[in-house]
Amino acid sequence: MKKILWAAALAAAALSPGALCAKVLHSAHVTIVQSDQPKRLDWEVTVPASLGVVWDAFTTQAGMTSWLAPRATVELVPGGAWRAQFPGYAEAGGNIVVFQPDTLLVLTAMAPEQFPTVRRERTLAVFTFTAHGDAETVVHLAQTGWKDGPEWERAYAYLTTGNTQLLEALYTRFAGGQPVKWN
Repeated sequence: MKKILWAAALAAAALSPGALCAKVLHSAHVTIVQSDQPKRLDWEVTVPASLGVVWDAFTTQAGMTSWLAPRATVELVPGGAWRAQFPGYAEAGGNIVVFQPDTLLVLTAMAPEQFPTVRRERTLAVFTFTAHGDAETVVHLAQTGWKDGPEWERAYAYLTTGNTQLLEALYTRFAGGQPVKWN
């Protein structure tokens, strides 16, 4: 039902003045929408796990290390760190702007280190969580705050794929039933 509403919203926007230019992509379990006016990326995945379990996967160290990275830091307060660390790379993630338990997690997101301007200036990553029955959760990620310029375009393209992989990893973690073994 949500995908039908999303498609209807895109269609309505396309018919309005200043039409939204959007491209819809699909991976195995994630739907991606690239929008140009305003510049924005959206992802959506239905995770085979309850809302509370998925919320914990995003908001606790044990949860994040079960699917995202071998090391993680979560300070679930406004301004707190939400970081993932892979050996040999700079920290990924960002800082928490606001959260509502089981519903919303908003971050100022750091781009990977190969995009120094975007990493310093950051984008806004808005995760929403919606229960779909007792055993599934819809996770939606909207990434906004994109600026113009070659580095911003490269980061946009990179994160289109990178955040798709992130949400595929989340899906796989729960579809497989076991946390990732990082060693």
